[in-house]
Amino acid sequence: MSYLIAIDNGSQSTKVSIVDEVGRVHASAQRPLRPYVHPLPGHVVHPDDDVWDSIAEACTEAMQRFTGAPGEIAGVGLCTIRFCRALLNENGLLAEPMLSWMDDRLAQPQRADETNRFVSTSSGYVTFRLTGERRDTAGNYEGMWPIDHETWRWPDVSPSYVDTGMRREQLFDLVDPGALLGNVTGEASEVTGLPAGLPVYATSNDKAVEALGSGLGEELLVSLGTYIAAMTTGDRHTVDPAGRFWSNFGSVPRKYLYESNGIRRGMWTVSWYRQLVDSDLGELESGAATVEPGCGGLMTVLDWLAPADHPCRRGALLGFDGTQGRHHVYRSILEGIALTMHRHSTSMAGALGREFPELIISGGGSRSDLMMQIFADVFARPVRRTRMSDAAGLGAAICAAVGSGVHSDWDTAVKAMVTTADVFTPSPAVEAYASIARDHARITEYTDPLFVSLNQKLRP
Repeated sequence: MSYLIAIDNGSQSTKVSIVDEVGRVHASAQRPLRPYVHPLPGHVVHPDDDVWDSIAEACTEAMQRFTGAPGEIAGVGLCTIRFCRALLNENGLLAEPMLSWMDDRLAQPQRADETNRFVSTSSGYVTFRLTGERRDTAGNYEGMWPIDHETWRWPDVSPSYVDTGMRREQLFDLVDPGALLGNVTGEASEVTGLPAGLPVYATSNDKAVEALGSGLGEELLVSLGTYIAAMTTGDRHTVDPAGRFWSNFGSVPRKYLYESNGIRRGMWTVSWYRQLVDSDLGELESGAATVEPGCGGLMTVLDWLAPADHPCRRGALLGFDGTQGRHHVYRSILEGIALTMHRHSTSMAGALGREFPELIISGGGSRSDLMMQIFADVFARPVRRTRMSDAAGLGAAICAAVGSGVHSDWDTAVKAMVTTADVFTPSPAVEAYASIARDHARITEYTDPLFVSLNQKLRP
């Protein structure tokens, strides 16, 4: 039996799982990330060395729980948060706290600073801490980076170096998903519990790795994470002039992930509400399951973090009449997620000229039977979830399995390791949601002018 270690560093926590060659979890651990720090307006950073610390602690605990032989572990698959930026000193350590994906500076050219000898992603930084190698996965470079989306490499000469404010010598070498990043050093072994010399393999960005761990092919996948998006696969990098989707690097070399518009702070909003009402998740779920579709006229606009194209937009709960309680609000948030993603998915499907008869749901939200049924009814099609809800973790293990030779190729690895757990079919609520969807789609026509006016009044 061979084992793979999957490191899944997300926006809210780091999960480490030790899985076998058929995708069964034998040990796992999780560490929450600390709250983001906002040192200046528009600046959002991870405090101190929080990303690395959470990975080191979760690895240590997972290894302590593992009862198998360390010598049977074939490799590590490393997956981290996309769109982060790590500014590193000459020694490869953080020159300042890591920039979160929400930091406004990520859309700006990198400033010249003598203390920043290297510029990398979160995965590049963690790779260096694990292996001592200045190497990174090409698949985690989206946003303002001078990368060639066709070759998955840094160009020899390009105006993009000037445009991004980055020089080639500041950037780590790139490898494809499944390629060797390096081997765990003795120093890293001491703080993580990982065996020294263990190979560490590249994955891609966290959404692409999640798609791989969900077994995504021609279907549509909705990822219910901190950022919620719908995805499907493609063979080329393409740009939609209307902005209905965008191309992201895939988790298989030279494959791409087509991604819809999404919901920022999507499942974060669900966690926020649970904490606000201080209610047990099981109690909220069971109570909300008894609420009729439409929640007595209550509707949710899920912009707790405004989208870039509507910076004044805010979240809203509309339609209270005194008959609703906390279960109505909870279900309304879930319905708002499904209705919003149905619009985004339909828009992307039209742009691609595709139909998606089946839907896959991944991420922490997929553990909710109520959420799964709402999606089946809103989308009016079967919805399935996989056995391992941490699809990004399983995707990271698949990359390590292919890189280490545990499985001979990507298709074989996915077939062996990804297992469907449940399928939810549409209920008679489909008709009700079809009517609700038309009204939900129009809400922002009324709330946007209000929020623009409110923003102007709140300006200092």
